[in-house]
Amino acid sequence: MELTLLGTGAPAGLPRPDCPCAACAVCATGGAEARAATSLLLDGTVLLDLTPGPAFAAARAGRSLHGVRQVLLSHPHDGPAWEVPAGLPAPVRVPDRQELALISGHRVRAVSLDSPGTGYRVTGPDGERLLYLPPGAGPAGQPAVPDPDAAPYDTVVLDVLGRPDALARLRAAGVTGPATDVVAAHIDHDVPPGPELHRRLAAVGARAVPDGTTLLVGEYREIPEVPRRTLVLGGARSGKSAEAERRLAAFPGVVYVATGGARDGDPEWAERVSAHRERRPPTWRTRETCDLVPLLDDTGPPLLVDCLALWLTDAMDTVGAWDDARWANGGARELQERVGRLVAAVRGTRRTVVAVSNETGSGVVPGTSAGRRFRDELGRLNAAFAAECEHVLLVTAGIARPLRG
Repeated sequence: MELTLLGTGAPAGLPRPDCPCAACAVCATGGAEARAATSLLLDGTVLLDLTPGPAFAAARAGRSLHGVRQVLLSHPHDGPAWEVPAGLPAPVRVPDRQELALISGHRVRAVSLDSPGTGYRVTGPDGERLLYLPPGAGPAGQPAVPDPDAAPYDTVVLDVLGRPDALARLRAAGVTGPATDVVAAHIDHDVPPGPELHRRLAAVGARAVPDGTTLLVGEYREIPEVPRRTLVLGGARSGKSAEAERRLAAFPGVVYVATGGARDGDPEWAERVSAHRERRPPTWRTRETCDLVPLLDDTGPPLLVDCLALWLTDAMDTVGAWDDARWANGGARELQERVGRLVAAVRGTRRTVVAVSNETGSGVVPGTSAGRRFRDELGRLNAAFAAECEHVLLVTAGIARPLRG
């Protein structure tokens, strides 16, 4: 089944009309990052979503709409206004869970969504399977366990950036697998275009293609693996935690490991913890513990560890590292052993792990021996942990830069 993406942008397109933001300014120069509203052409006969100027969009892609026999709408009823160009059939919307058999050999089934609009599952004449979801939409329902009888789609086109949890839900249901080609659509100006856009999508196992790209649904394509172990470094309020959370937002069942614990009588700390919780998807589970080795040794869903600096604080408390005499008489050795066990567990883990840590040592030298000790040990821990990770990032002012991977 031949899929041509006539557009891959948000309903208003990219750049948005009269928008002065930096992302739109970059896209206004043209090139692959300028995007028309999302519209899909299947085998030259089925058009998914009628957007402004469809004939021109098809011409730019080297395609024609003369053979289109069915136009299907996915946006909510109060979505963008549309006009039917001469020669195209009147657009229709298939009722939820109803199936439409076309003379071209395609079968189209309307998928129920968790928001207004209609999603479509299209099965090609040779059995290839495509799922298309409108902007801001995810599948209705939330299966607790994968469906063993559900066959993964060959290609999924959806709002990956706006609704990463929708992709997580598809993965949880078993209908999006390792070989599924996940293509981002409805791309808006919320993410900087170019390398940053493609980096964020690659981190969740998805990709973006330029308008006019033609894909063959069901054709084998090597899908890059998401790194199993990632370390995200950054300074205070650099955006490192948000970056780590974003990397796992499209995966189901994530376990958020909070190493900070509770601090009774500290309202500022409680406010920080609350802000982190509100950012997390409701399907994530939280474990408040510094005992990381058993979690890494176990099998299960992805782990997000936030953060290693607080884990080190707890470890140094345990070995009495703040007392110079105890540090010299066995404390340093005990801490080295604890770090060694943690690093060995990271090396041997089979789980997907994203860990957050503070990057220190670039500023003022601490004024106390305990402060200098913590700074030095955190630097050593970060280096040892990073050595076992396929992917290492440094976040500065909200901008992530890969150091490895």
